[in-house]
Amino acid sequence: MSDLTEQWRERVRAAAASGTALQVRGGGTKAFYGREPVGEVFDTRGHAGVVSYEPTELVVTARAGTPLAELEALVAERGQMLAFEPPHFGAGATVGGCVAAGLSGPRRATAGALRDFVLGVRILDGRGEALSFGGQVMKNVAGYDLSRAIAGSLGTLGLILDVSLKVLPRPVAETTLRFAIDEKEAIDRVNDWGGQPLPISASAWCDGALHLRLSGAEAAVRAAERRLGGDLVEAVGASAFWAGVREQTDAYFADLGAGEVLWRLSLPSSAAPVKLPGTQFIEWGGALRWLRSDAPAATIRERVAALGGHATAFRGFDRSSDVFHPLAAPVMAIQRRLKQAFDPAGIFNPGRFYDGL
Repeated sequence: MSDLTEQWRERVRAAAASGTALQVRGGGTKAFYGREPVGEVFDTRGHAGVVSYEPTELVVTARAGTPLAELEALVAERGQMLAFEPPHFGAGATVGGCVAAGLSGPRRATAGALRDFVLGVRILDGRGEALSFGGQVMKNVAGYDLSRAIAGSLGTLGLILDVSLKVLPRPVAETTLRFAIDEKEAIDRVNDWGGQPLPISASAWCDGALHLRLSGAEAAVRAAERRLGGDLVEAVGASAFWAGVREQTDAYFADLGAGEVLWRLSLPSSAAPVKLPGTQFIEWGGALRWLRSDAPAATIRERVAALGGHATAFRGFDRSSDVFHPLAAPVMAIQRRLKQAFDPAGIFNPGRFYDGL
């Protein structure tokens, strides 16, 4: 286990004094996400190791450069997991990169998002000062919940030093059902089932097939199987399918065509079909809809906004332009003030979120 806090502090202070931009990165597995990174590469992988792990308290604290796979293996030994199923997108994924990207996997709709599992975080701000937010217990309500602001900030607010995450027990039983139904019926069904006491832990629809994962107590899972029907997917195939969804190795996500962009559409789960050119992969009970399309960005964003959501260009887009859905002026003003408070010299991943942030 290594602690590079002091070494990092000096480099941050020097960068702030000279106005040198720093491109903060761990394993670089999510470097494709967001606008084009700029600045000197600031590699966080040397600051690594699990600081503490209390299985009975369901809390683990790790340094930013800790390999994500290493942390998951550690908690798996005690029958626990990171319930938000963070995608790795490569063998080099780190804990800090996981939190900075703020991405969650198939279980997010029922278990909660990454930010819901961040109990506390320690960062270096743009002045080189170490700041701590939250704590290492689940009942921490003191002050503003700024630890969640760090989650998904793409390294624009500060250098993550350590993060405390809530873990959960792995389910005793798990099974996957497959239903041959169209898009609208799939959305209707998963929203109906979501309001019932069923042990649903993930859903995914694509190309006329809905996959539904059930997780929990053995009796509850078996009862839900009998009630819902569908075709049972054998365990090895089901595990491979959900891994492909989480890591985007499923065939749907492979090999974007010329001019094609993979869009990440966030919508109310019960929103009507988006009816845009291209093909879709629908997760989270309809709340997350991936779209492969060569339609103009303005067309996609206008349609998604009309349905109450927003659209992010996830892969294959011109990263010098707006990757994320444009913010309303008041929201952008808040973002700018937050950036100014944490990083007054603007050295951390400048422009990675929006131009000027």
